Amino acid sequence: MYKIMLADDEGIVLDSISFLLKGEYRDEIIIETAKTGRAVIELAEQFRPDIALMDIHMPGINGIEAMREIRRGNENIIFIVVSAYDKFDYAKEALSLGAMEYLNKPVDKTRLLEVIERAMSQIDSQRKKRSQDLMIREKMETVVPILESGFLYNLLMGESFKEDVDGYKDLLGIEEDYGFVLVLIFGDGQEGSHMNNAAGTSVRLQDHQGRIRETIKEFFPAVVGSPMANKIVAIIPQSHMDPDFNERNTLIDKSQQLVERIYSVTGLLCRAGIGSVVSMGDAAGSYNEALDSLTLTKEPVALTQDLPVKVGYEQNYPMETEKKLFDCVEKGDLPRALAEAEVFFDWMAENYSDHVTDIRLKVLEFVLWAEHLAYHKSGRVYRFLSRKDYLPTVLSLEELPAMREWFLEKIADACRNVTLRKQRQTDNVVDKAKQFIDESYASDISLDEVSRIVDISPYYFSKLFKDATGETFIEYLAHLRIEKAKELFQASELTIKEICQPVGYADPNYFSRIFKKNVGVSPTDYKEMGEGNHG
Repeated sequence: MYKIMLADDEGIVLDSISFLLKGEYRDEIIIETAKTGRAVIELAEQFRPDIALMDIHMPGINGIEAMREIRRGNENIIFIVVSAYDKFDYAKEALSLGAMEYLNKPVDKTRLLEVIERAMSQIDSQRKKRSQDLMIREKMETVVPILESGFLYNLLMGESFKEDVDGYKDLLGIEEDYGFVLVLIFGDGQEGSHMNNAAGTSVRLQDHQGRIRETIKEFFPAVVGSPMANKIVAIIPQSHMDPDFNERNTLIDKSQQLVERIYSVTGLLCRAGIGSVVSMGDAAGSYNEALDSLTLTKEPVALTQDLPVKVGYEQNYPMETEKKLFDCVEKGDLPRALAEAEVFFDWMAENYSDHVTDIRLKVLEFVLWAEHLAYHKSGRVYRFLSRKDYLPTVLSLEELPAMREWFLEKIADACRNVTLRKQRQTDNVVDKAKQFIDESYASDISLDEVSRIVDISPYYFSKLFKDATGETFIEYLAHLRIEKAKELFQASELTIKEICQPVGYADPNYFSRIFKKNVGVSPTDYKEMGEGNHG
């Protein structure tokens, strides 16, 4: 159905065009008419036409002014100007307002219907696009909460990789590199700093999670997770760290309003804990701060910066560098760990070159902690006396360059131990898997079966195997079977059917397809080529 509005001060013109269009399109259209500029504006507001045939000269407000006013309230309306005035200025101004055509009276029937057909086609395209947009939006309404929960879970587990974080940020349209965690804890009431009846509340929370999610997003541009027991966790992206006094006050005010709004919307009591602003990858720390802050006060809103929750550092202390350094050590990322270690040592040398003893202490502290992380990540056996020379060595280093060299060497050793352990584990897993495949290729073996043999989940094993061999499990198995088949072709007079089963293929036709895909020729052609032409 198309709504068409006719605007002209001549009744005979309105009648003739109405008669023409109704005769052509019958029940496909609804037509309304107006004779003055003011009337057409009022009609457009009530009728909301898809197409408007407008005369330029009408009593009162002229057609151009009426078009301009109508366009403000209806961006998608299609104007077709019908006028007895063939003036370039009128046509130019009408087209600048988005008019599809400028037709001169008397209007040719064929020409008018051709323009109407084009207008209807454009409307159909707009409607189809709106329908597709709504469908996408509807799907996104389902997908986005899942993505947001996945993002939060990834961050709060404390083992998020930069690639994973960046991937989620792209999908969710997050441009900021920082954020703080907001934790809402629900209960029937408050006893001291704790909420009562966590178990009962968690059941009711499931019924209201959608409304709570919408309410949080009214106050903050938040990424909101699914309920966890009686908690809902959100991370609010920020463009910078260290909010000033006014920003913190605004944050508390908005959080208090949020708590009140949630109660008015759902009837559920809750308290809000707010962690400090951190880089996205460090959200787990902000989450723990938010939880800790709620245990230190009875107030509805607990802000970390107002409470003795987090460690304080002097103003220019490179906290980010320290955090990145130990993150890199845990991952065995030697180049980046050394880069961060150099930055940190250079900061000490630049700011405290006269305090060599303090630099020694920091160097020793960092090396011991890096090794502590490496022990946990590498599975090495801890030897109590393995560090007996550390203190004498550090005390003997008088010059900063020598101290820097020892520091970087020990950080590098910690990274290598982590990497070596990972490589050993990978080698052991892949070697064990390849041995099993080499022995069992003739059977109907699967990825799940091999994963069970090496005692690693199929998903992780598949990635590990591909990284180590350059092939997927399926590709490796297929290549192995084809090589065995080629050996049998060369060493025997067996038929294709007789060869395919001993190499793991029950169906000769499927075997032939796989063989040709890998070798480039069919088994029959390969067999006929003779032993001397293939190797």
